[in-house]
Amino acid sequence: MFDFFFSQYSNYQTHDIILEIIAVLLGIASVWYAKKDDILVFPTGMISTLIYVYLLWKWTLWGDMIINGYYFIMSIYGWYHWTRKKGDIIEFPISVISTNEKRISLFIFIFTVAFVVAVYHYFNKFNTWYAYVDTFVTGIFFVAMWLMAKRKIENWVFWIIGDLVSIPLYFAKGLTFTSFQYIVFTIVAVYGYLEWKKTLNSSQPALKE
Repeated sequence: MFDFFFSQYSNYQTHDIILEIIAVLLGIASVWYAKKDDILVFPTGMISTLIYVYLLWKWTLWGDMIINGYYFIMSIYGWYHWTRKKGDIIEFPISVISTNEKRISLFIFIFTVAFVVAVYHYFNKFNTWYAYVDTFVTGIFFVAMWLMAKRKIENWVFWIIGDLVSIPLYFAKGLTFTSFQYIVFTIVAVYGYLEWKKTLNSSQPALKE
């Protein structure tokens, strides 16, 4: 059983394995803070994604590297967006996606998939089944991260879809610890949606007043 899950690490350098574990732990912490609507989601996530950018570049997993680079950039935006206030009132609280934001989300998804397809073709990376799945998951995660930065509750739906697909995907890529991470991500994302929904419902009467 141990060999089934971890035999792929036999060819990895020890420091890369340690880095992956650190990135996994910080990633889990980041999702937990997101569930709590805590600003610490961003610094923990940024360190995690930087580590992954390095590892994925080293392992030539371009689609995943692009995702994590994007996470880092959007974390900077999200950090700024979440801290904006008018006096003591948060300027952008948890809310529901608007019609215009739905259009933007669709555009982000289509553009991202097209971009990743172009990158994979350029580097001749469409040589495994998971390369094709990557294009779909990357689009899903780009939308999820944008919606989270905008503090839209629907971000959790996209995270859940992407996380579920990523569990077998990362195991197939030989990143067992990261695969386990996405199991935790899925569970936390479900609770995150429920917690944000509760916060949103409790704030609606105050908004109507």
